[in-house]
Amino acid sequence: MESLFTLDNLITLCMLTLLQAVLGLDNLLYISLESKRAPEAEQKRVRTLGIGMAIVLRIVLLFVLIRVIAYFQEPWFGFHFTDVLEGSFNVHSLIVLAGGVFIMYTAVKEIWHMLRLEEEHADTEVKKKSINMIIFSIVIMNIVFSFDSILSAMALTNVFWVMATAIVIGGLLMIWLSGRVTEFLKKNRMYEVLGLFILFIVGIMLLSEGGHLAHLKLFGNEVTPMSKTTFYFVIVVLVVIDIIQSKYQKKLSGQ
Repeated sequence: MESLFTLDNLITLCMLTLLQAVLGLDNLLYISLESKRAPEAEQKRVRTLGIGMAIVLRIVLLFVLIRVIAYFQEPWFGFHFTDVLEGSFNVHSLIVLAGGVFIMYTAVKEIWHMLRLEEEHADTEVKKKSINMIIFSIVIMNIVFSFDSILSAMALTNVFWVMATAIVIGGLLMIWLSGRVTEFLKKNRMYEVLGLFILFIVGIMLLSEGGHLAHLKLFGNEVTPMSKTTFYFVIVVLVVIDIIQSKYQKKLSGQ
């Protein structure tokens, strides 16, 4: 057992923990926004329970993927309408595509609610009835987001305890950070809309990744995945635009 705790394994553990943190930023935003739908007194419990259950399921998923990775990559069905729609879908691509659709639906629905300006009391009643669904959504989306990090971990090492430990550390960091992100959004409501649009882009990123995994072609054009670099660049641009727009509005209102 001691031979497992080598310098290489410890360095890999540090790399995987950092990887979990970087790849988990979009997941963190989803958790923070989703937990806000729960009553304020329940939000911390919702985040902790949802992420905690997701950590356990991530480790189970890791254990399963190590043994049946080929099954997840084996095509289930496909479309072959030349120059119109082509693709071969496996379990991995279907899960990622479903996650992308769900996140885009969630973002659009919340933005629509904001535009309708529903009464706070009525909104609170809906939230109180949906705590279990909020936890369920956090768990499911956490698993969807976990595929990237787990497959990246498997590419770096085949030592199970290293990958599992990185997942646990990443999950604990997410529990700690999600509360702070939620508090920030409460104090700065104007950034909530920005967060929802970023969440919408996360959905697009997942759709592009799922399409790439399925080797999807639309009208002869292959779907390519949005890189994390592009995603973070878009986030920076959106944040800068939002800050400049807010300052410009303050100047206009001051005139």
